[in-house]
Amino acid sequence: MTDGVWTVDFWLDPACPLTRHTARWITSIADEIPVEPRWHVMSLSVLNEHRDDDPEDDPNGYLWIPARVAAAVRTEHGHAALGAFYDTLWTDPDGTEREWIGDLAEALRRCGLPAELADAGGSDAYDAALRASHHDGVDRIDAEIGTPVLAITSPDGDQRAMFGPVLSALPTPAEAIRLWEGTRLLSGISGFREIKR
Repeated sequence: MTDGVWTVDFWLDPACPLTRHTARWITSIADEIPVEPRWHVMSLSVLNEHRDDDPEDDPNGYLWIPARVAAAVRTEHGHAALGAFYDTLWTDPDGTEREWIGDLAEALRRCGLPAELADAGGSDAYDAALRASHHDGVDRIDAEIGTPVLAITSPDGDQRAMFGPVLSALPTPAEAIRLWEGTRLLSGISGFREIKR
């Protein structure tokens, strides 16, 4: 493996449980591998808004709310604040991982951000930023995708983007390292297209 820091630009829909597993995986390997995540927001609501069906079963548009709040956090406070908010949103105060996101205003308070940013969930004030960030991620992939999108940049500056990996659970520490090695290797193959199981 090349020495130096690997940057992982990570686009997430804050309400997607499978994306949460992938985010936890990326942060879990940082003690073993020099990986620096940079957090960005995307939205399944934006991704699916022109479809005739509703793959997320969200007829009332609930999924717009956390995505808009995440866009407000990213716009006003940067990628590290988005990562902290996202982590807090999925974690109880005692550190227990949640099965579904918690209260938006409470999560903002717990990670030291203004609770008023939760008001962005009911507004279109950050929709332009949300859409720009969303397209910055998904437009890197020439395929039908979902969340997450990762753009992995090697220490020598070579960057490859991909959809996934999508995880149903957090891997064990040994599996987490192997998954990174596999993901890194696949991302470096210019003709690599897709893998599913």
